[in-house]
Amino acid sequence: MTAAPASLLQGIRVIDMTNVLAGPYAGYQLALLGADVIKVEVPGAGDLARNLGTDAQLNADGLGISFLAQNAQKRSLTVNLKTPGGRKVFEDLLRTADVLIENFRPGVLTRLGFSPERVREIAPQLVLCAISGFGQDGPRKDAPAYDQIIQGASGMMDVTGHPDGESLRAGYPIADTLGGLAAAFAISSALVGRARTGTGCVIDVSMLETAVTALGWVVSNHLVGGAEPARLGNENGTAAPSGTFQTAEGQLNIAANKQEQFETLCTALGREDLVGDPRFAHREDRKRHRVELTVELEGVLRTRPAREWEEILSARNVPAGAVLTVPQMLASPQILARELVHELPFPGADHGRGPLRVLGHGIHVDGRAHGPVVAPPTLGEHTDRLLAELGYSSPEIDRLHREGDV
Repeated sequence: MTAAPASLLQGIRVIDMTNVLAGPYAGYQLALLGADVIKVEVPGAGDLARNLGTDAQLNADGLGISFLAQNAQKRSLTVNLKTPGGRKVFEDLLRTADVLIENFRPGVLTRLGFSPERVREIAPQLVLCAISGFGQDGPRKDAPAYDQIIQGASGMMDVTGHPDGESLRAGYPIADTLGGLAAAFAISSALVGRARTGTGCVIDVSMLETAVTALGWVVSNHLVGGAEPARLGNENGTAAPSGTFQTAEGQLNIAANKQEQFETLCTALGREDLVGDPRFAHREDRKRHRVELTVELEGVLRTRPAREWEEILSARNVPAGAVLTVPQMLASPQILARELVHELPFPGADHGRGPLRVLGHGIHVDGRAHGPVVAPPTLGEHTDRLLAELGYSSPEIDRLHREGDV
């Protein structure tokens, strides 16, 4: 399935100087909303994600799956910021742009000659967004940080897992993803502000702080209630029954957080007696006796598959859903109906792989799904075309290549 990007950011040019995930993810969200995203990469190397993924051949070709997942709908320009010619090209590009996203360690872009002050001098209209593990200041600002480091430092891992087990990371790079979403949101907000003031701003996105704010009530329970956060496995500490239950086939999530939902659940299971049981009569009672309640409920839940219980309970307005594998999720009627997966021509040489399937945007605009229509770029694929757009002549472009500027 294919669908064009949304047009909300049409006319906005974004320079994406980022690597691996948080930054590229932010740029991808903006591209799916219609921005012209130019991925600026180091000649001969490019985004590290070009070499990351489970397919060794694609890694060798500079089209690692990690890269393919986050860089459709972008154009690739190679620029060497260590040469005068390359820096001149970059300055010319800045003057045409609305947004610059970078996720170097703090100070790296400054050492290359492009401090925030210098960037704003060249392009006062620019929104400059710096994404880093710990932010642009503070005692850990220079520390290297990947997703798992942030998951551990934020407290996420400490509250994930079973009570009698060790801390666990989430099964996907949630800290990177949250950082990218926060950056895309901040950039969009800054563009609205620029429309009012006429000038850009400097945005400092800390993956650590973004992850901490996402902990929500876990942190609030400690800050406000003085509670020590604890691992609860798949249980919800605020209600019961609210967690994961075993069925005849597969696991089932149930979130009967309201009294009426609990009573309806008991009726649907033919266990109306549980409503009057003093152990389970009220929310606080059920929380204290959640283990006993789980045993009672699973005695019935184990008689049918999770998919059947999902239909039965959802029809009665009891929140319930089977725990799906990734392939099951992608094949589910809901995901198919929302057209989340999009097909593109495979980039680069003929790999004999058929179309490239990638995820589009998680939002619909005016009732339509939106996804990329342009495949992720090969390294430097659009360099000559973009240089021409910037006003460079063919002889000048040839000279830039010869001198290693692009």
